Amino acid sequence: MYSLFTIHDLRFTGFCDSLFTIYHLPPQMIYLDNNATTRVAPEVFDAMRPYLTDVYGNPSSAHSLGRRMKSAVELAREQVAELLGAADPGEIVFTSCGSEADNWAIGGFLEQNPTRRHIITTRVEHEAVRNLCEHLAEIGCEVTWLEVDGNGELNLDDLHQVLRRDTGIVSVMLANNETGVLFPIDKIGRIVRENSDAVFHVDGVQAVAKIPINLKELDVDLFALSGHKLHAPQGVGALYIRSGVKLPPFIIGGGQEGGRRAGTSAVPNIAALGAACELARKFAEHERIEKLRNKLEDKILGTIPNARLNGTPDRTKRLPNTANISFEYVEGENILLHLDKAGVCVSTGSACHSTTKESSPTLRAMNVPYTAAQGSIRFSLGRYNTEEEINHTLAILPEIIGKLVEMSPYDKELKALYTARGGA
Repeated sequence: MYSLFTIHDLRFTGFCDSLFTIYHLPPQMIYLDNNATTRVAPEVFDAMRPYLTDVYGNPSSAHSLGRRMKSAVELAREQVAELLGAADPGEIVFTSCGSEADNWAIGGFLEQNPTRRHIITTRVEHEAVRNLCEHLAEIGCEVTWLEVDGNGELNLDDLHQVLRRDTGIVSVMLANNETGVLFPIDKIGRIVRENSDAVFHVDGVQAVAKIPINLKELDVDLFALSGHKLHAPQGVGALYIRSGVKLPPFIIGGGQEGGRRAGTSAVPNIAALGAACELARKFAEHERIEKLRNKLEDKILGTIPNARLNGTPDRTKRLPNTANISFEYVEGENILLHLDKAGVCVSTGSACHSTTKESSPTLRAMNVPYTAAQGSIRFSLGRYNTEEEINHTLAILPEIIGKLVEMSPYDKELKALYTARGGA
């Protein structure tokens, strides 16, 4: 451990190394919350390091340092475009996060097209879309909300029925951040194209680097992503804007990003996002992660009587890394705290609403009973998880649930549930 005096005297390069070491997770910590954020990959940190130390010019400057910074930005743009299957790197615009990209896509379209104020979206979108659409409805836009069934899936006939020629924008996520349920954006895009003149926006934040994406083959006009979901640092994202789609600048100022987003480019983070996309493009262990998720899910559902899956049981329609499981009549917050004490990091749902005591809007939309929704835990795996970690989690979880069941005021309901499912 360094003293404050020692840290003060370190050269900046050494300081970055020290921070990376000091804040590295201890080896006993098991991190199963990768849908909330991911560890910065060492390869990604190495890619951004030069732009924090030796290469520090403004990418808008004409001198050699500025040109090197600009080259790093353009390389990252190409790397993001390649991962997404964009037709042209110029379709990628860097942002500060996925929420900014979502807000820009929807709000920018409405600013550009003030007479086309009919929006279609779903009840289970991330807060960046759902809360924005609620706000837009309050200020005069017409918002049509698509419902989901008990498995978290959409009925595309509902979209057919509500889509109009004057619909301005349709916004549907690719993967739900809580349940991992995938929406068929290929089919949705075709429906939008064939039945309206609407723009189709997709929040792809939770899906990028987890499943293949090829935007050249999809009828998607706007697509948002966030770096910290794929092993880049927090504070960088991107918006794909299909060629021909017009959006006004989200931030007004200089001419950065082709005049589409003002503000000095955060070159270290942008370079990191590019490196993370390149790392994701070459990653070949998705099947291993899925097998670990399946093992975790199957063992929990097969051995803990009050466990129930949230989201479709058809695993081809869910992200390969995500399992959202409710433990009925037990508080999810208590499960989280006990697991945390045991060195296992999980989530009770979206990290963006983890400070509230309300049950998840996504689970409410799926009509998950309150006594189950309040006991939901999201397990989300990543490239650094091992079978040993899954085995350890499976070893300690039943005892934690058992203790909390004994403390639950729903003793009659739990006794009936355990009897019906063969528990003790």
